[in-house]
Amino acid sequence: MNTLMDRSACDRARLARDPRFDGLFFIGVKSTGIYCRPICPARSPRPENIVYYPTAAAAAAVGLRPCLRCRPETAPGTPAWNGTSATVARAMNLIRQGALDGGSVDNLAARLGVGARHLRRLFRQHIGATPKAIADNQRLLFAKRLVVETDMPITQAALTAGYGSLRRLNAAFRKHVGLTPSQLRRGRPQTQPWSDDGFNCTLTLPYRPPYNWDRMLAFFQERAIPGVEWVGDRVYCRTIRLSTTRGTIAVRHAKKSHALVLDVCMTDSRELMKVVERVRRIFDLDANPRAIHQTLVQDPLLAKRIHQTPGLRLPGSWDPFETAMRAVVGQQISVKGAVTQLGRIARLAGVPHDGDGKPHLTRLFPDAAELAAADMAGIGMPQKRKETIRQIARQVVSGSLRLDTAGELSRFIDRMTAIPGIGAWTANYVAMRALGEPDAFPASDLGIMKALQEKGSRPTVKQVTARAEAWRPWRAYAAIYLWLG
Repeated sequence: MNTLMDRSACDRARLARDPRFDGLFFIGVKSTGIYCRPICPARSPRPENIVYYPTAAAAAAVGLRPCLRCRPETAPGTPAWNGTSATVARAMNLIRQGALDGGSVDNLAARLGVGARHLRRLFRQHIGATPKAIADNQRLLFAKRLVVETDMPITQAALTAGYGSLRRLNAAFRKHVGLTPSQLRRGRPQTQPWSDDGFNCTLTLPYRPPYNWDRMLAFFQERAIPGVEWVGDRVYCRTIRLSTTRGTIAVRHAKKSHALVLDVCMTDSRELMKVVERVRRIFDLDANPRAIHQTLVQDPLLAKRIHQTPGLRLPGSWDPFETAMRAVVGQQISVKGAVTQLGRIARLAGVPHDGDGKPHLTRLFPDAAELAAADMAGIGMPQKRKETIRQIARQVVSGSLRLDTAGELSRFIDRMTAIPGIGAWTANYVAMRALGEPDAFPASDLGIMKALQEKGSRPTVKQVTARAEAWRPWRAYAAIYLWLG
């Protein structure tokens, strides 16, 4: 068990079956050889048979099998940031995005700027399993979801989850689940039709309550790029593109559970796990509201806003480059004006898309190479801003600028602000939304200054920065409450 875990707190959460703790730890049962979620409806085991683990991978690493009743693969993910190690947090994010799918731990450590041996030590200390064990367990549990929740042919499920063959999937299931995929699926009623005409899939993505879906949806609706995104009928839709696939997603709230429902239509199922992880980041489904609120409520203003509007999350984005373009285009103009210009960019440089039956979705947002080569003369924006867009696009294409979570936040801010036309506000906004950095904070933001003003007097940037020190490591969430609360 991780030394940072409080057994008495885990005992209380387990006995209460509190969904706010779902995915924050797992219950190993020595007498049965399985591990469960804190909300498992099964009869509680004897205390002497219980061992707590910080991750599902840690439980699997000692030979425990996932419970078939509470299905640990459907728990909210372990929060990317838990206040213990920023390096581990960033490594977990990269693993979820597929950094070890064909890559090595040495390469992952190099991206993070640490040694592989040190990275493994940090993982054992904070996560309870090695990076490879995390990636392997992520693949196994994702394959189990495909077998249980979809009617995808099992061979296709093996390829989609990254096993390469049915034989490898069967071997992994026998070892870690105790059943073959066919045995697990046997007797289950049909849930989804399967078609060889493209790939369609519906999955349920759980979260820890509270979650303010209405405010999250309103945020995306106000900023939806015409042709690329659409929000209506309480559903968020957009076009998507990854290395081997393109298509659309639609996300809505589940009717009776703490979860969102994801509908995917795409050309290649092999990228499905990456799509799911990106959607989880867009809607910040792995956040731990309890830990965030415990820190922020120490400030009276934030306490009032959290009480009035609980469950705000950090709105993410599908693609970091797209978010960087949003931030630059939105400098010193209204949200509505920025959306109009982004729609023009999509029409000018984006690839046409048939929308998969969704008439509002007609374009893929241009990638860095497409935008770097585009003639933006017809887009009404200052010339210096156009040049900033070109600079970012060219640096991303050349590899001199990486818009990912590998580096320290301060280094990312320094790299971004070295580009002419990029200031601290823009860099922090990109870090918040594209990287999911929980401590990024645009201290000079006018909306934040207005929210913090007292008796008609606005604070200075220095004063805002000083006050925000007490909000670490959740300053990005504080910004969201000041903007939307």
